[in-house]
Amino acid sequence: MTERLRLDNTNKLYNEALELIPGAILGIRRPYNFVQGEYPIFFDKAKGGRVIDVDGNEYIDMLCAYGPIIIGHREEEIDEAVIKQIRDKGFCFSLTQPCQNILAEKLRQLIPCCEKSVFVKTGSDATTAAVRIARAYTERTKIIRCGYHGWHDWCVEVKGGVPEKIYEDVLEIEYNNLQQLEELVQKIGKDTAAIVITPLGHPLANKVEAPNEGYLQGVKKIAEDNGIVLIFDEIRTGFRVSLGGAQELFGVTPHLATFGKAMANGYSISAVVGKQEIMDVLVEKVFLSSTFFPNSIAQIAALKTIEILERDNVLQVVSEKGRRFGQKIEQILQKTKIPAEFSGMPWMPFITFKSDPEKKYRTYRTEFYKYLIRNKVFLQPYHHGYIAYRHTVEDLNYTVATIQKAFQYLESMKI
Repeated sequence: MTERLRLDNTNKLYNEALELIPGAILGIRRPYNFVQGEYPIFFDKAKGGRVIDVDGNEYIDMLCAYGPIIIGHREEEIDEAVIKQIRDKGFCFSLTQPCQNILAEKLRQLIPCCEKSVFVKTGSDATTAAVRIARAYTERTKIIRCGYHGWHDWCVEVKGGVPEKIYEDVLEIEYNNLQQLEELVQKIGKDTAAIVITPLGHPLANKVEAPNEGYLQGVKKIAEDNGIVLIFDEIRTGFRVSLGGAQELFGVTPHLATFGKAMANGYSISAVVGKQEIMDVLVEKVFLSSTFFPNSIAQIAALKTIEILERDNVLQVVSEKGRRFGQKIEQILQKTKIPAEFSGMPWMPFITFKSDPEKKYRTYRTEFYKYLIRNKVFLQPYHHGYIAYRHTVEDLNYTVATIQKAFQYLESMKI
């Protein structure tokens, strides 16, 4: 195997950060979410489909900042639009700037369920606001959820610091298990405010799942038959699988939806969109406000990002690249003896290892991703990757070749 990367600067910064910040880095970016001692902990810069760490190691970035980078890093056209807004008009005011209306109208044109929208900053902001809206509209309490929806109290998976009474009315279901949902709604339906679901299943550390035939349609029918608000969490799928999100791709229109990540190619913005009657509880019944929600920088970035996505047919190009990439990975897996699976084609590629009683899959996973990072392919062992517009054919071919060599290496280990 290739030698371990030189990570002197990253380790120095990490040790400094341990004295300054609890855990040094927040959440999913901490070293234990990668392969400790093998992956960089600090990046320095990026351009296009590549990132460079603080030790000068350059990688093909297949994680794309966990999804926001749909076009590429440091897109000059987007950054210049933002710089012009800052220089010519400013961006942080006591009142709102007109670009809010322009962006809201654009979302209405593109997203099937969008009659009205509100802009916030993060995916957690958006899903939490959507749940509050649904509870206010239905005057009900219980939430049925499927998927990751953020770090806020009602949905965070690590419950430290969160009183049980705050999430006791939030009930989880499995993706693609319509019978389970039906039985749960029969039990608690009259007090269910919302079903919150990721239209494409992407559970932590497990393979990405497409909806079974009729699944999303079935979820919507159950919701409407029982007066429940159906919310699609499109934070990852929005402006990636389609300009109108997974709801457009799969032909199922929810009552509310949340968008973020790829919406502004890395600038911090998210949105709650939905039917006017439901969204209008925000007029008087529901309070939603923040000093920074109306800031125009991210709104300008979103407008320019969407303009480029439409003009350059970006999502079709991304899909075609992802499909070719995925087909090559599937060919590799058909030939290897290693018990691995590939999912997420064409938008969210993920290689996972089948669990076994002897826990060999853990060694396979560690050694596989160790091989990738040493050969300058940046992916995460517990999270699917992404395809960006600026990933070149050479980038993707190199990644495929490296993955093939990684499996050959695993076979040679005879674990």
